[in-house]
Amino acid sequence: MASLRMTEVAFCNSPLLDVAHRSQAGSEGYYSNRKDDEKMIKRKRTRQIRVGGVKIGEGAPISIQSMTTTPTADVPATLAQIKRLESAGCEIVRVAIRDMRDAAAVGKIKAGARIPVVCDIHFDYRLALECIKAGADKIRLNPGNIKKPDEIAAVVKAASKARIPIRVGVNSGSAGSSSPDALVTAANRYVKKLEELNFHDIIISLKASDVVSTVEAYRKMSKVSDYPLHLGVTAAGPHQSGIIKSSVGIGSLLLDGIGDTIRVSLTADPIEEISAARRILSSLNLRNFGPEIVSCPTCGRCQVDLLRIVEALEGKLSAMKYQPSDRRPITIAVMGCEVNGPGEAREADIGIASGKGSGALFVKGKVLRRVKEKHFVTELLKELKKI
Repeated sequence: MASLRMTEVAFCNSPLLDVAHRSQAGSEGYYSNRKDDEKMIKRKRTRQIRVGGVKIGEGAPISIQSMTTTPTADVPATLAQIKRLESAGCEIVRVAIRDMRDAAAVGKIKAGARIPVVCDIHFDYRLALECIKAGADKIRLNPGNIKKPDEIAAVVKAASKARIPIRVGVNSGSAGSSSPDALVTAANRYVKKLEELNFHDIIISLKASDVVSTVEAYRKMSKVSDYPLHLGVTAAGPHQSGIIKSSVGIGSLLLDGIGDTIRVSLTADPIEEISAARRILSSLNLRNFGPEIVSCPTCGRCQVDLLRIVEALEGKLSAMKYQPSDRRPITIAVMGCEVNGPGEAREADIGIASGKGSGALFVKGKVLRRVKEKHFVTELLKELKKI
């Protein structure tokens, strides 16, 4: 297996399909076109592969993935869900291929989808062959149940001819254990089989439902491989607990500079996975999807309905469309009292420090005017348009 190139890259938040404009920062070995490099996470350099039109690895933006929950053979239902995912910000979508009926639907799904389509294959290698023929952008193989040498060779031959990547998708089931060493060993063993067939268009994932095991496995893998890594905590659980587990696991790795594409796995509407993934990336300044709200938790000093105000502002902002950008996100502060006003929120671009039924509107720490509570959202949006 190829050894890790220890150069690092720092992410720039450019759109996924156009990262060519990044500037290389001399011999330091990282990419950036932002002025606040000291606040950026330095990412491990990995090889770059393409999934359809999306670049993964070597400093490309960290892409967001999800998976459909509809029967794949039900093309109208699957495409309807994919379109919802596209609108929410999903950049790569995976579909489950259980049988030949599902595989036969891939061509029509590809024709109707605007984002790359990945086929999830288990048990029967022939499903992978059919999906590749139908135009799949990537194949995910489970090392635990697609393991006969001739079957692996057949899939590799087809993927090579189609020039599409294979994800080696290891989990605790395929590795026989959720221990980090078992996950890494299983991935390395399978990757070696692909390399022996002269195939190197590989992405790796090592997922367990245990956060600590998952994080340690990815850290170990990152030290011995330069293939791009697909991050996630498998079977993370229902909405709230799943988001917490995924945020801790994925976030820890991203802070280490590890990871090239992510999927937040939730027992919920997959649209919620996209929202969570975007928030994780935004919180680390790895992607900018629009203005960020900073608001206090409130206390006995608060004399306005801050929760209602923040929810209303968030609703207005979420309805706006933003192109992912390489700029620092605009920060809007909504503070419950003047103690937490322009002083504590001085790094915010715009904000309001509340008093009794009104508040001080400030821009870049400078108070402009007082605003009545009922006009907070309107006035903030008005100032936002001026930036």
